[in-house]
Order: sequence, then structure tokens, then C-alpha cells
Amino acid sequence: MSKLSRAEARALDAAATNHAHWQDLAAVHGNGADAYYDVEALVAGRTAMTELEERALELSGGVKDRDVLHVQCHIGFDAITFAQRGARVTGVDFSVLALAKARSIAERAGVQVEWLEADVLALPESLTGRFDLAYASIGAICWIYDLARWMRNVAATLRPGGRLVLVELHPAYAMIGSREPLVVDFPYSFDGPHAFSEPGSYANQDAPVAATTSVCFAHDLSEVVNGALDAGLRIERLFEHLSCAFDPRGGVAEREGDGRYRVRLGGTSGEPLPMLFTLLAART
Repeated sequence: MSKLSRAEARALDAAATNHAHWQDLAAVHGNGADAYYDVEALVAGRTAMTELEERALELSGGVKDRDVLHVQCHIGFDAITFAQRGARVTGVDFSVLALAKARSIAERAGVQVEWLEADVLALPESLTGRFDLAYASIGAICWIYDLARWMRNVAATLRPGGRLVLVELHPAYAMIGSREPLVVDFPYSFDGPHAFSEPGSYANQDAPVAATTSVCFAHDLSEVVNGALDAGLRIERLFEHLSCAFDPRGGVAEREGDGRYRVRLGGTSGEPLPMLFTLLAART
């Protein structure tokens, strides 16, 4: 039996901690106690995606009549939206509780989605070369210790010409814990695991979550882009977004007069930091 390196052992510890955390989140999300996961609206056909995610999908040719993989789908909101729009959808997640809830919501919405329990760093060969689009969004890669492997695994699910659609937290925004006082509680670039313990969930701070500890990893833009290139993907577009329709971290950004959320340091006269980025990349 080969001995694990210290980095591998720490990664396994992080994965177990995060699995427990996301099992608990799956149990409390989509139960009607928060506005973040509005199941009734989803079943009625209203998307939970932001205009940035919608634009990314539009630039990638949309989802109708296409095979779409929703990576780290959690309780399946976007996967269900894709199915409502006529896509053939597979949702993959490592939480069996999340997938059970996703399956129940999909049944209520009257759509078919293939739900698969799997670690994105160890995807089954049955997914290889099957998809026109692989989609991951807002809060996916911060849980991944080996982004290069994540890129290789996701790229392998695409057929030639298939695209990765990644809309994600910008690493500059992810650094900021609060603006007033200014707290920088996360690095810009990868330097190993960072553990956090916070009550509730990002959707509802009052939710009864027992496994409050989670472990995150920083990934700068160069790691994202180079990881995609090394995985055999061709970069088509990279956008950095200075505003968002909501505040993904909660309490960091401020809603301004146009209804958009921005993060400005140094008061209202400060220039906004990028909040999100979009990467569109195709398999050659």
C-alpha cells in the first residue's frame, strides 16, 4: 500500500469535511425557509440563473436539444432549468441527499434529468465524450484542491467542439471578508486549505446546520486559464464582471442605485472590484 503524501492526506480530510457540510446544506436548502432556493418558482418555469450565466449560455449556443452536464449540481436548480428548455441533462454531485432532493424537484417540474452521485475529481468513464456543454457556476471551484485535475476531468466529458461554461467568483472578490472594517480573509492564489466555521448556510444563516466547518481553496485566474489550456481546451472568452445581480458572499457587496451589487473599497467614490468571471472554453 502506497503512503499518501501530506498534501494528499490533507486533501482527503478536506473532502470529508466538505462532504459532511454539503450533506447538511442539502437537508436545509429548498425547504421553503429561504428565498435563495425558490422551488415553487423553479417548478413554474422561472430560472434561478443570473443574467451573466444566461449570457454565457447564449454565447455557447444555448442548451435546447443539446447534451448538458451540470457539474456539482447540488439540488439541481440549473439542471432542471436546462431540462425545461429542452436539453438532455445529467447532474453530478457528491451528496446523495442533494441528489435525492434534486430528483424530487425534477419530478414536480415534470422533467427528466439523469442524476449521478460522483466526486468531480473521479468522474466515471461513462461520462467521457458525451456532452455538448459542461456547466459549473458560482461557488464550484473553491472546494477543489486540484484544479488541474478538475479541468481534465470536466474536459474529458466533452465531445469534440463541446464547451465548458464556467461562471465563478472572481479571486479578488473572494479575498474580501468585509469592507467596513476591511478584512481580507482569503488569499488570491492557491496556498493550500483554509478552514471556515460559520452558522447556517449561504442561503439562510439561521438554518439548522450541524456541520458548520468547511474547507476552501484559492485559485487565481492564471490557474483557471492555464488549467483549461493544459486540459486541451481552447479559450474562447474570458470576462471579468464588476457587478452582480446579488451578493454571493453576503454582506460584502453593496446594492447601488441601479439595483446592481458592487464592492468598492474606500467608500462610494472607490472603484469597484471584479466580483465574478466567465470562462468559455471549447474542446478541440
